[in-house]
Amino acid sequence: MNKYNAAALISRINDQAQKLITTELEQQGIEGIVPSHGGVLMFLYRQDGLSVTELAEAIGRTQPTVTVLVNKLEKLGYVKRVKSRSDQRVTLIALTSKGRELEPVFRSVSDRLNETLYGNLSKDEGLELERLLDKITHRF
Repeated sequence: MNKYNAAALISRINDQAQKLITTELEQQGIEGIVPSHGGVLMFLYRQDGLSVTELAEAIGRTQPTVTVLVNKLEKLGYVKRVKSRSDQRVTLIALTSKGRELEPVFRSVSDRLNETLYGNLSKDEGLELERLLDKITHRF
């Protein structure tokens, strides 16, 4: 029997995930960083030196939103803007040494979040969960 409360459940999960991330960062002594900064940093850990456009596409946010996130991270000293070597018209977002130092903390927080999200789900259940959520996401 369908209860039609998926949106409420997804919202509740998101709220709890945000709280977990915030708490974990605070326990690590990280101030000024909010969960929405995590997407930007995690993609820069994978590939340093991305444009705002590339970051926006990667994390599924608008360019203006990513610009605000990058501005805050830059103000905190975690990222910097640099000109592309191949095209001086393009500005890339790159990690600073302070930003690189956060990577182990973010990996740890990400691991903790994944442990909580996937918990005792089997591998197949985890994949099915992702498949269904991805299917819903694409409907929007």
